[in-house]
Amino acid sequence: MHAIASKKIKRLALSVCLALGCVLPAAAEEFLPLSDVKEGMHGYAKTVVHGTKIDTFDVDVLGIMKNKGATGGDLVLVKVSGPVIDASGGIAQGMSGSPVYIDGKLLGAIAYGFPQSDGRIGMVTPISDMLRLWTVDTSKNEGNRKSDSGLIPLATPLMASGYTPSAMEFLTDKMKDFNMVPYSAASAGADETPRPLEAGGAVSATLVTGDLKLGAVGTVTYVDGDHMVAFGHPFLDKGSSSYFMHNSYIFTVVPSHNIPFKMGSVGAEIGTVNEDRGSGISGLSGKVPESVRLHSSVLDEDTGRTGDLNVRMVQNERMLPMLSVTSVYNNISNTLDRNGEGTVSLSYTLYPKDLKKKPFTRSNMYWSSKDVSERSVDEMYNVIRILEQNRFEPYTLRDISVDMKVTKERKTAQLLDASASPTVVSPGDTIYVRARLAPYRGEVFYKDLAFTVPKDQPLGTMILEVRGGGVVPLPYLIQQQKYNLTDEILERIRTYKDFNDLFDKLEKEDKNNQVVVEILDPNVSMISKDDDSGSKTEIQDKRPSKNPDYLKGKNKDSAEGEKDEDSPKSSVDTDYVVYGDGQFTFRVVSPEDRDEALKKLAKSNQKMIADMKNEGKDSISGNDKKAGKEEPKKEKGQKSDDKKSNASYFRMSHFLTHL
Repeated sequence: MHAIASKKIKRLALSVCLALGCVLPAAAEEFLPLSDVKEGMHGYAKTVVHGTKIDTFDVDVLGIMKNKGATGGDLVLVKVSGPVIDASGGIAQGMSGSPVYIDGKLLGAIAYGFPQSDGRIGMVTPISDMLRLWTVDTSKNEGNRKSDSGLIPLATPLMASGYTPSAMEFLTDKMKDFNMVPYSAASAGADETPRPLEAGGAVSATLVTGDLKLGAVGTVTYVDGDHMVAFGHPFLDKGSSSYFMHNSYIFTVVPSHNIPFKMGSVGAEIGTVNEDRGSGISGLSGKVPESVRLHSSVLDEDTGRTGDLNVRMVQNERMLPMLSVTSVYNNISNTLDRNGEGTVSLSYTLYPKDLKKKPFTRSNMYWSSKDVSERSVDEMYNVIRILEQNRFEPYTLRDISVDMKVTKERKTAQLLDASASPTVVSPGDTIYVRARLAPYRGEVFYKDLAFTVPKDQPLGTMILEVRGGGVVPLPYLIQQQKYNLTDEILERIRTYKDFNDLFDKLEKEDKNNQVVVEILDPNVSMISKDDDSGSKTEIQDKRPSKNPDYLKGKNKDSAEGEKDEDSPKSSVDTDYVVYGDGQFTFRVVSPEDRDEALKKLAKSNQKMIADMKNEGKDSISGNDKKAGKEEPKKEKGQKSDDKKSNASYFRMSHFLTHL
C-alpha cells in the first residue's frame, strides 16, 4: 500500500511540476516544457505503420497556438515529413498519440490537424496536459470544454472484426449517432498474445470484445510502469470510463482522398482505459474493466442451423443499447445467412448488477417482409435504453440473455370478428369474448377471453375493444406528429410514479402475438405500427384516453407526480402476430336494472325458441302451404333469429392488410 501511495504522490508532483515548467529529476523520463519550445526546433515522432515495428518521421516546430487545446491549453504547431509520411500520404488517422521528441525530450502527442491541409501540418498536445489524466479528481467539475472549429482531432479509426457484411451496414448506421465510422478489420496471428505497451506502439480502446471486437486504434504516447497515456485527444469524451484496453497489430495505412487511416486489428486484452478526456486517454495494464456480458442464441427453424454468440461490452448507458442490438443482429445475420422476410419469436432477460433488483424478462413475436434481423432487435433496443437511462434510479446491467427462433414462414393472423356476452352488465361483472382469427393461408381458429368490468366503471355506455397486441391507437400517432414530439421528448414528459411503475409498464406491455380486450375511449380508432408502414416498433402506453399518455398531465384527483391507473384489460397468447381490431358497445347499469333486463331477455329468448318450434311443426305438416303462406325471405347477410340473445357480434371495424 505504501508503494502505491508513493507512486500516486510521485505522479501528482510530476504533473504539477510540468504544469509549472520546472526541471524534472534525472531518473524520470525527460519532458520538454512549453516555455522551452521555440520556432524552428527539429525533432522526430514515433508510430507503427506495419505490424508492431515502431518507425519514425521528422517533425519541425512552426510555433505555439495559444488556448487552442480541448481543455483551453496551448498546442504546438508542427510540420511533419520523411519517408513514413510520404508513404502514408500525410498524418493518418491512428497516428494520434504519436509521441514527439525534441533534443531527446518528450514534447507531447500529435493529435490535431487542419481540415484543408495536405496532411503535413499538425498540432501537438503537450505531455503535461496528458499526464493530468493520472491525477483527475472526479469529484470536481471540470467546466465547459473549449473547442475551435478550425481544428479537428485526428479521428481514431474504429476497427470491427467478426461482423457479417449486413451487420457492418447495420453497425455503421447505428454508429452515426456517435460520429464514428467502423471499418472491417482482419485478425493477426499474434493477436492472442499480450504484449507490453511502449511509446509509439499501437493500442486499442475497445467497446466490444469476445466473439466480436470493436475498438478504436491509436498510438501510445507515454508509459510509466502499468500506466499509459495515448491519443492526445478524446475518444468518446466520457471522462472517467471503463473501456477494454487491447494490443493492436497494424496491417497497413489505407490511402484516402480525405484522410488516410491505419487498418489494424483489435488484439489481446491487456487492461482498462479509465479516463477519456480532452487531452487524451489513460489506461492501466492488468486491470479488468467493468463490463456487461451478452449471450445470444438463434435457431433457424427452416434449416435447423443454430448460432451462439458471447461478447462483453463496456458499461456505458448511452452506448449499451447500440452495442447490444448490433451484436444480436450479427448473430441473427450470421445464422440465417440471408436477408429478407421472416417471423421471429424471441425472449430476453436483462440481469441487473444489483442482485437485489429484479431481472427484466420479456418475450414477443415479430413479422417482417423486409428485414427480420433488424425487426428482431428494435424492441430490445428501446427497452435497454429506457431502463439504463431512466430518471429514477440506476439500473446497471451485468448480463443480457437473448434467445430467438426464426422462420421464413409468415406467421400472422387477421382478427375477423368476435362475439361477447352479456351486453347489459354491472360494475364487477364478467364479459365472455370469443374472437375469430384467420391465419395467413391457414384455417380459421378461435380464442376465448374473460373480461371483468371495473368495479368503479361509471354507469352508461362502455366501449370494449378487441385487438391485436401490436395495434396502436391512431390518435396517439396523430398527436405525436401534430406537436412534433420526438421519442426523446416523449420519454422526458411521460410520467411514472417511480422506477417500479416504469419497470412493470415495460414488462407487461402488450405482445404482438396476443389478442387483447380493453376499454376504449369512443374517439379512438386503431392502426398497426407494422414495419411495412415504415415505422419502427415502439414500447409505449396504449391506455385509452382523450389525450395520449405523452400529452397528459397528472390526474386532477391524483397526487402530484402520480400516474393515472392503467385501463383494465385481458389478453391471451396465440402462435401468430395478430392484426386487426373491432369494438363492442355495452350498457353498464345498476345490478337491479341488469337483473330486470336479463329477465326480459330470458323471456324474449323463451318466446323466440317456442315460435321457432311452432314454425318447424307447421312446416313439417305443410300448414304454411295450405294457408297460402310462404316463408319470408331473409336479407343477404341477415343473421338467424336464434342469435338474437343477450350477446353482441361485430365484424371488424376496418381491415388491415399486410402483404
